[in-house]
Amino acid sequence: MSNKGTILVADDDRSIRTVLDQALGRVGYQVRSTGNAATLWRWASEGEGELIITDVVMPDENGLDLLPRLKRIRPDLPIIVMSAQKTLLTAVKAAERGAYDYLPKPFDLKELLRVVERALNQPKPVLSEEAEAAADEEKLPLIGRSPAMQEIYRVMARLMGTDLTVLIYGESGTGKELVARALHDYGKRRNGPFVALNMAAIPRELIESELFGHEKGAFTGAANRYAGRFEQAEGGTLFLDEIGDMPIEAQTRLLRVLQQGEYTTVGGRTPIRTDVRIVAATNRDLRQAVNQGLFREDLFYRLNVVPLRLPPLRERSEDIPDLVRHFLNQVSAQGLPTKTISADAMDRIRRYRWPGNVRELENLVRRLAALYADDVIGVEVIDNELAEPPQAPRNAEPSEEETLTGSIERHLTRFFSTQGDDLPPPGLYDRMLRELEIPLISLSLAATRGNQIKAAHMLGLNRNTLRKKIRDHNIQVIRGLK
Repeated sequence: MSNKGTILVADDDRSIRTVLDQALGRVGYQVRSTGNAATLWRWASEGEGELIITDVVMPDENGLDLLPRLKRIRPDLPIIVMSAQKTLLTAVKAAERGAYDYLPKPFDLKELLRVVERALNQPKPVLSEEAEAAADEEKLPLIGRSPAMQEIYRVMARLMGTDLTVLIYGESGTGKELVARALHDYGKRRNGPFVALNMAAIPRELIESELFGHEKGAFTGAANRYAGRFEQAEGGTLFLDEIGDMPIEAQTRLLRVLQQGEYTTVGGRTPIRTDVRIVAATNRDLRQAVNQGLFREDLFYRLNVVPLRLPPLRERSEDIPDLVRHFLNQVSAQGLPTKTISADAMDRIRRYRWPGNVRELENLVRRLAALYADDVIGVEVIDNELAEPPQAPRNAEPSEEETLTGSIERHLTRFFSTQGDDLPPPGLYDRMLRELEIPLISLSLAATRGNQIKAAHMLGLNRNTLRKKIRDHNIQVIRGLK
């Protein structure tokens, strides 16, 4: 078998070195392995090896501290960092100090071999020299060592040295703003401002003014000039949360900014150049919103340069003990009583589905610290806190003042109660939307006497979109009658 390249392996664990030696040797690589950083440094400084695989923790030196010295003498040498620490800080430090890639332990050998092949066949440039030391691990914005979070850390580490636009997907409470802040705080714009704007919290008529600012007298009540969020975020990061709730008119202006790199204030005439990195987030399916005519397709592709999906807490339940300890330390530092969670109670917390995700977990921990006198929280307390509230009577009739939201909630409550302990089959979201769309479109067509142009305008849909929905749902259109 021909030699595909020479790899230097450094790990204090002899069993891991043996596994790597065998796995790499079987596919044609020549391997030299050591258990200390000094030997690795000597080999590399003498010109040996075409690639390095090194652990972070070694008896004589931290592998991350060795990286900058290796990159100074061998800037084109790819270095793959392994670590059992599994924190965002480790991944970020590895990327900042010039690592080609970062693999958390335990790693998949097939994934390692793929990374090795890429590193040797398509060497990448060095990302940067050693950056300033990051904050202590306890101050990190993201907590978790689960496989789901490891992939998030790897992607984020690769984004730190870039200005690429990122679109973060995730349910409410999964930490989308924390990820956006981490991308800013550990990225190349860390010395600039971080400005956040929640689209769902701003009245539709004020969104353009909030984003782009306005001139004095631009509209009734504009007594002074206002610097919008783009101006406030100049040189830094603008985080647009709940981007799916942005009105179409504002979407058009945002698209123009992303395309041309400039904007005008409301009531202004002079274009203003902007240097801002955009990070957006949503808990909605934007592709479906595009299909419904509620979100511009061209803006979607401008924002979706790097999609990043945050897993819900139920997909990373192994992180819950670390999160609970983190929140307990936080509330203790804020003056609330110090608490611990019993093993049975922690197991109960891990088995809960957490519809509110990390935010719900944090609120629970704060409630436990504030309301319960016991130093050790037992399973009885957790069962009481996580007990489902009593459901409304099944046969309760709607009141005359009941809203559409209330009616839908009553229907869904009855629907879920019929499922017992089982979950409905997949596709519930689309099925429920279909249930709503059919009567909405039918009654809208009836209200406009079958005039599809008027119905599309009233619904806020593109005419072709409305026609497609009529065909898909087999809705009968009767013209001229009401």
